[in-house]
Amino acid sequence: MVFREIAKDPGSRARTGVFTTDHGEVRTPIFMPVGTVGSVKGVYHRDLKEDVKAEIILGNTYHLYLRPGLDTLKKVGGLHKFENWDRPILTDSGGFQVFSLTKIRKITEEGCRFQSHIDGSRHTFTPENNVDTQRVIGADIMMALDECCPGDADERYAAKSLKLTQGWLERYFKHFCETEPLYGYNQVMFPIIQGCVYPELRKRAVDHAVSLVGDSPAVGGFAIGGLAVGEPTEKMYEMLELVCPILPENRPRYLMGVGTPANILEGIARGVDMFDCVMPTRNGRNGMLFTWNGIMNMRNSKWSDDFSPIDPDGASFVDRTYSKAYLHHLFIAKEMFAAMIASEHNLAFYLDLVRAAREHIVAGDFASWKEATVKKISSRL
Repeated sequence: MVFREIAKDPGSRARTGVFTTDHGEVRTPIFMPVGTVGSVKGVYHRDLKEDVKAEIILGNTYHLYLRPGLDTLKKVGGLHKFENWDRPILTDSGGFQVFSLTKIRKITEEGCRFQSHIDGSRHTFTPENNVDTQRVIGADIMMALDECCPGDADERYAAKSLKLTQGWLERYFKHFCETEPLYGYNQVMFPIIQGCVYPELRKRAVDHAVSLVGDSPAVGGFAIGGLAVGEPTEKMYEMLELVCPILPENRPRYLMGVGTPANILEGIARGVDMFDCVMPTRNGRNGMLFTWNGIMNMRNSKWSDDFSPIDPDGASFVDRTYSKAYLHHLFIAKEMFAAMIASEHNLAFYLDLVRAAREHIVAGDFASWKEATVKKISSRL
């Protein structure tokens, strides 16, 4: 994987670039729709490509390991073939899901033991078998196994958690370099920078990861984890201001699990290149639409007799095909089509947002555009 920086914004740390995988190029800054179990909820792959204009999507190791399982994925030749997606895929290690979904888990230096949230069966992730699992899944970009520290953890706990993550990273990187892709195309890994909201721990995490991997071609970029997990938003921004400038310039920076449209623009301004979040689809399924003019709650009765298009400025075909009143009706009727329309709208908006950000970075006016845009897109309609 090769990353090439194209332009920098003179008024912020925002930059635009492109990275190349064996499944195609990805322009940054980029938003990556979340396809946890091999699907982006409620959206056809055709629409992801042609309407949403997704360049890369996510899968999740924890969920795919449990269902459909590694035997199925290996038989078919990996996740790309299983879900018929020929563009890049990134997989999370599943560490966050072990942290957030499993009530019974035990984390040690060896790895993490957990019970499936599906049937209670017992499993273990170690750095080594997590590499092997992600090799079978076959994503272009693989995340290292880490422990996701709660946002409100005290510094002592956060330091202990970081030490564990660092030990796992050393083993993960070693095993990654000792193994080969299974399906004839290249894979790279990203270390994950942890450290909660403590500056010294974040610096320590960066120093360790950068010195460990050096210029190895096995490493495509760096992820910033453990944010947007309960800490105040301003703390998240502080950590980005600390971490992004000390990460290598020649590799993309990925902020995991973030966030609102405003979060994404603020992250770009601080030097982040890649984002993912379930918010466009999850909030969409609950009637929340993000637009260039603000946020709409489509369950609100104010839309019941508004026959104008959902979003005249929207990037998706659904925005001009259906009316606000129609979408409101679908939500009130609990029709699954409502969730499909809202999800496609929101994903197209998120991809349109990062497209516009790239254009303004190249034009050199991103900082001023961002300030005005954040206020507008965060308002309630």
